[in-house]
Amino acid sequence: MGRELHDGKRDGLTPLEPIDLQQVSRFGDLLRAMERSAFGGRQLGMAFDILTSAVDDPSCRLVMTISGAMTVAKQGKILCDLIDRGVIHAIVATGALIAHGLTESIGGTHYRWSPGMSDEALYAEGYNRIYDTLEMEANLNDVESLVRRVLDEGPPAEGPGEPRVWSSARFCRAVGAALSEAAAGPAILRSAFERGVPVFIPAFTDSELGLDMATWSLLQKADSAADCLAGDAPPVPPFNPFHDLLEYAQWVRQAERLAIWTIGGGVPRNWAQQVGPFFDVINVRTGCDLPVPRFHYGVRICPEPVHFGGLSGCTYSEGVSWGKFVGPGEGGRFAEVHADATTVLPLLAKGLLEWLDERPSGQGTRER
Repeated sequence: MGRELHDGKRDGLTPLEPIDLQQVSRFGDLLRAMERSAFGGRQLGMAFDILTSAVDDPSCRLVMTISGAMTVAKQGKILCDLIDRGVIHAIVATGALIAHGLTESIGGTHYRWSPGMSDEALYAEGYNRIYDTLEMEANLNDVESLVRRVLDEGPPAEGPGEPRVWSSARFCRAVGAALSEAAAGPAILRSAFERGVPVFIPAFTDSELGLDMATWSLLQKADSAADCLAGDAPPVPPFNPFHDLLEYAQWVRQAERLAIWTIGGGVPRNWAQQVGPFFDVINVRTGCDLPVPRFHYGVRICPEPVHFGGLSGCTYSEGVSWGKFVGPGEGGRFAEVHADATTVLPLLAKGLLEWLDERPSGQGTRER
């Protein structure tokens, strides 16, 4: 039996269109044109459309999760601009990314690595290599000085009778306040503090910041350097990550709709996404009847393929099965951009900022 040949137009299919650069005058024009193309270009164009929809939704709060060396790769100012313009309402990041951003904000510089450089020599000379870029150990020592000053002031009092204990969000607010007071350079934590955007670092001890806090705690109790790790119970910093989990859950509860913009994957992505399952198990195991939050919008920029089975590469549709996302059949909208974020984030962010500038007066920034 021969094939029944249909016509796509009569079947209501969406036609593709050539990208006409003569019609492109802004980054947003290019992204819209790419949405009508194919492959990775179409996904990037879809990502732009989804992000503008989320930003234009007054009931939506947008969470950005970031992993990888994005600040070392000089993307930090982009993130500051997105925070300052009200695009991002919460951040979940790795501690390393925040630490390397701090080195830049307090005057440090990152340098280009050349293939002829010896890693052994780099170590001896105080350079730390991140692929093709160098972070100076001296920069990290300067960050430690800032961290120590913040820790010496002690954790903030969060409420009457509450113990003065750090969490990553409390620590990030305190550092952001110090940067703002000092009028330091652009910094994610400074912008976040000034805009009231919470920053969470769920794997806090897996970072320079965690090491700084641990050494600060050791030196509070040790009589000498030799005593730092002596005994069976070295001093532990006053830090409780469950404050982060519950603060984030309370923040999510205040949103009617949720969006997630994920750069990379790893712990920040999973920690941010698990909030829906957290509310599910709260209801089942405690007898509560809380509304369960799910993400309505999602944009992921990550080259990790799905077939490795890790969370970083898993699709949003897989997350629907866990109760993390609203399914497409119920209005969920998602884009998966399989690319190195340093090649597409600047384009996507510039398109968004242009789009905000073109909105009617009074609608250029958002408060959440």
